[in-house]
Amino acid sequence: MSAADDGSGTTTEAARPISLPMRPGPARFFVLLAVFICASCGMVYELALVALGSYLLGDTIVQASIVLAVMVFAMGVGSLATKRLTGFAAVSFALIEAALGIIGGLSVILLYLAFAFADVYTVAMVALAFVIGALIGAEIPLLMELVQRIRAQKASSAVADLFAADYVGGLIGGLAFPFLLLPLLGLPRGALAVGMTNALVGILIVLWLFRSELSRAAQLMLAALLVLILGGLTVVWVYTDDIEVTTRQRLYRDPIVYSQRSDYQEIVLTEAKRTGDTRLFLNGNLQFASADEYRYHESLVHPLLDGPRRNVLVLGGGDGLAVREILKYPDVESVTLVDLDPAVLELAKTSEHFTAFNDDSLDDPRVTTIAADAFTWLREAKHSAYDAVIADLPDPDDVATSKLYSIEFYGLIRQVMTPEARLVVQAGSPYFAPEAYWGIGEAVAEAGLSTTPYHVDVPSFGDWGYFLADLGGDGPEVTVPDEAPDGLKFATAEVLAASTTFPPDRDRAAVGKVEASTLLHPRVLDQERGAWVGY
Repeated sequence: MSAADDGSGTTTEAARPISLPMRPGPARFFVLLAVFICASCGMVYELALVALGSYLLGDTIVQASIVLAVMVFAMGVGSLATKRLTGFAAVSFALIEAALGIIGGLSVILLYLAFAFADVYTVAMVALAFVIGALIGAEIPLLMELVQRIRAQKASSAVADLFAADYVGGLIGGLAFPFLLLPLLGLPRGALAVGMTNALVGILIVLWLFRSELSRAAQLMLAALLVLILGGLTVVWVYTDDIEVTTRQRLYRDPIVYSQRSDYQEIVLTEAKRTGDTRLFLNGNLQFASADEYRYHESLVHPLLDGPRRNVLVLGGGDGLAVREILKYPDVESVTLVDLDPAVLELAKTSEHFTAFNDDSLDDPRVTTIAADAFTWLREAKHSAYDAVIADLPDPDDVATSKLYSIEFYGLIRQVMTPEARLVVQAGSPYFAPEAYWGIGEAVAEAGLSTTPYHVDVPSFGDWGYFLADLGGDGPEVTVPDEAPDGLKFATAEVLAASTTFPPDRDRAAVGKVEASTLLHPRVLDQERGAWVGY
């Protein structure tokens, strides 16, 4: 190779010119277009790994941090590893894109299988993130060589063009993932579609523009490889639903009778063949078991309603079970239910698996359902006035849910309470997660409410705790109203009186100092992560 001036006073080794099927200008454009498309594919692979980890394990920040850190490191490794491949840049690039198409396209399904069957999800995720990152990192050095072979130019100019196409491609991939691929194809098929696109573009650009670099045998090999990749991924596409159903069932004890991926979460209903026990899972987390949910909901609702109850606000509780208990009081005039997911609200109104237990509570004319984020809705509803508020929200497993256990959140609730109003908060398990439980109580108290802690045994959950709160005094008494309906199966005055007693190993003194969670310091996340270990 001859030396060429790069325009900076130094010399670089000139790339070997090649025979092109078109003029260098258009050829260079098509290479940059391939860079753009491949970069979009790479961004989708990253986001798919993050999204799947969030669905399966929760805690988006941890999943994103692991995936992005590993992939960025691997990109550097891949870039270094391609130094010896520049002499075979065309065929190397084609093979790398083929590998990316296969591994990236199958990544979601492979990780789902690892999660369900082998319990090695984190190890598999790190391994896949590293391999995909290394392959992505190998692209730019090889593309740099190919661009220079089309038309020699200053290195700085070539790098600028490549990175511009790469970054814009990343932007489009990042936007296409949530707004196009997920809504239209879902996560597994979205990854498969991107994998096929990646392999198709990477191999075709080499077979078209750089075929003079390849022997006849190499051309046939790449063409056959492309057909195999597209055919194989298409077969997986066809059987994706069957793979999902089989794998999902592996995660649950009882047969799945309904499943749906909504815009917010995976909704799964199971039903035991022998007992008929129906269970609702959201993103794999148990929300209720029909065999004992009455214990949870009677304990949640009836102590709260031993006070003003004309207008009731329910935050969460989209299954309608808490509303069922509220409507047992004829003097309740209105119930406003705010739940994030409209799919859950629709199921609670129409699915016999819900209506059989919630007594069609959401169709009662006194009930208004609102599909909205509770935090956002409260910020916009400051002038409303409620006599009783129920915070029946998902456990604080990630940043999105941790804000629903913050001082700021309870401050927003306080603003919509009448002076005599009460609030009840489901606060998790004081036995399995004592720091999180008492930390939630601290957040309620620091928002200016007086609290009374209590806990009951719910077999499907374990020892489960609540905080009953009002705006004055030493905290309200935990009991049932004198007007409590007949037929309560669990919540009696005697049972609830005992529920305020905690054993010495789990009372407030045993936990010691615990800090309340805030929006900027979601301490409840750390408190929750340290819980349930060994159980």
